[in-house]
Amino acid sequence: MASEYSGGGDPVRSLALLWRTQDGPSSGRRGRSDLSVDRIVRAGIEIADADGLAALSMRRVADHLGVGTMSLYTYVPGKAELIDVMLDTVYGETARPEPGTTGWREQLTGIARENWALYHRHPWMLQVAAGRAVLGPNAIAKYDYELNALTGLGLTDVEVDATLSLVLGHAEAAARRAVEAKQVEQRSGMTDEQWWRAHAPLLGQLMDPQRYPTASRIGSAAGEAHGSAHDPEHAFEFGLQRILDGVEALIAQR
Repeated sequence: MASEYSGGGDPVRSLALLWRTQDGPSSGRRGRSDLSVDRIVRAGIEIADADGLAALSMRRVADHLGVGTMSLYTYVPGKAELIDVMLDTVYGETARPEPGTTGWREQLTGIARENWALYHRHPWMLQVAAGRAVLGPNAIAKYDYELNALTGLGLTDVEVDATLSLVLGHAEAAARRAVEAKQVEQRSGMTDEQWWRAHAPLLGQLMDPQRYPTASRIGSAAGEAHGSAHDPEHAFEFGLQRILDGVEALIAQR
């Protein structure tokens, strides 16, 4: 379950930070000359990348920067606003090739893979519930770029938005499963393959192929193909292509 949610801060202050209409000390207070919103946000990202969102606090950011905690509040009102700016900052990392050089299907595939990779670089993003949209410049530029992959195909504007949401939702869900699998492996000290190998002897005695013929046959086939019960990357790619098959059918109807 997500431990934080986006859009949880003061709307006016969040927008001022996101668009950098106020990058210096707030309320006329004098701040440190070596601090800025960008430095504070980058420190927050580094902490969350290393230790997860639960480790993020204004005190931890201040310690990371070697400053007093109160000095941060002249630049960033609080943790909620900081998370919004952190999200908007990493949204700016996704690659955006020149549109029109490939077809819509290739473009959507690239967009999905960019989002999959983004979640793997910054797993803490998966710990932020989408409470409200982050209305920063990078988030809006990303949304605008991704929408363009589906324009001019005969879909209505609502269908374009819903199709993009479907693709991005799949990338997020698949990345969540992959990240969780990696975390389980790190915490247990055992790979998925090792875990199944340890359970295989007893499971082979308990699971009667005659009683569960379909599960036995298909489970064995999947295990041989993936080297484990589940391959998150295969699930992501397989699901993505099936979604795009459906989008292609929808476009053909138009």
